[in-house]
Amino acid sequence: MADLDLQELFPSASGYLNTASLGLPPGPAVDRLAHAIEVWAGGDAEPVGYDRAVIESRSLFASLVGVGVDSVAVGSQVSGFVGLAAASLPPGATVLCADGEFTSVLFPFLVRDDITVRSVPFERLVEDIEPGVTMVAVSLVRSDDGRVADLAGITAAAEASGTATLIDATQAAGWLPIDASSIDILVAGAYKWLLSPKGTAFMTVRPAQLARLTPIHAGWYAGESPWDSIYGAPLRLAASARRFDLSPAWLSWVGTAPALRLIEEIGVDAINRHDVGLANACRAALDLEPGDSAVLSIGLPEHWDPDRARDIRASVRAGRLRLSFHLYNTIDDVDRVVDLLGR
Repeated sequence: MADLDLQELFPSASGYLNTASLGLPPGPAVDRLAHAIEVWAGGDAEPVGYDRAVIESRSLFASLVGVGVDSVAVGSQVSGFVGLAAASLPPGATVLCADGEFTSVLFPFLVRDDITVRSVPFERLVEDIEPGVTMVAVSLVRSDDGRVADLAGITAAAEASGTATLIDATQAAGWLPIDASSIDILVAGAYKWLLSPKGTAFMTVRPAQLARLTPIHAGWYAGESPWDSIYGAPLRLAASARRFDLSPAWLSWVGTAPALRLIEEIGVDAINRHDVGLANACRAALDLEPGDSAVLSIGLPEHWDPDRARDIRASVRAGRLRLSFHLYNTIDDVDRVVDLLGR
């Protein structure tokens, strides 16, 4: 990271501690989008020309989470992928979730009245994965307070009990090293820690799950050869996870490819050390115990005045201040928080 001019890549990052809501786009993504808009406005855009950004983004994401490119589907949002998994469960299935789970992971299961959804405390999730649980669905990093799930424990318990795993990595992918090869279904929105425009999302599917998921949203882009799948029968879906693709929001993918390329160039391990290091520096300055997350949740002090918080940009979740540190943050941002909250 020392070799990159992050101030030039992210000129508006000073005091920005809100990546858990919306990541900042790097300069190359902004430039690529601006050029694409000019081409579109000039009448020179061709739909097939956007395929390059989708192909590159799929490949980069596969590399970031340690799976082959044939295991990756592309779409626009997490809930659509979770809904596909929920719709594919048999009647009578039992789904295990954590209390207070983000609703894009929870609602797609709750809308089915022929399956059972059990909710348990986040810390008890591993011990409640047992035979009879069809699927466990959980956020790898919680949106409200940044707690990190015991992924190794979840996957081991699920393997032992014959339970499928669905992991939402939206708040993890980009700063937390992930090996998706041990996860049945991983979903991730790219507009937070992957620094991409809203409108791009990924799903990885283990080979054994390909036949168990019904591609209920299948359209032309899910075809083995998309541009030869735009009219008429027979059904000719891709043999890989591309059968779950949704037609891409083209301009969003134009911005996603350079953003993911930057993440890969820096390396998730290096970003993890940077992000968690800053979060722990902030914890130490505020007399808090060190943690393993880039997200820090702090009780709002009695003297909290939102008007005084203009030096930082953060969010309030569940009545607490949520701070999220990413690659464009520096120790100056820690100082801003300490100045605001007091030592």
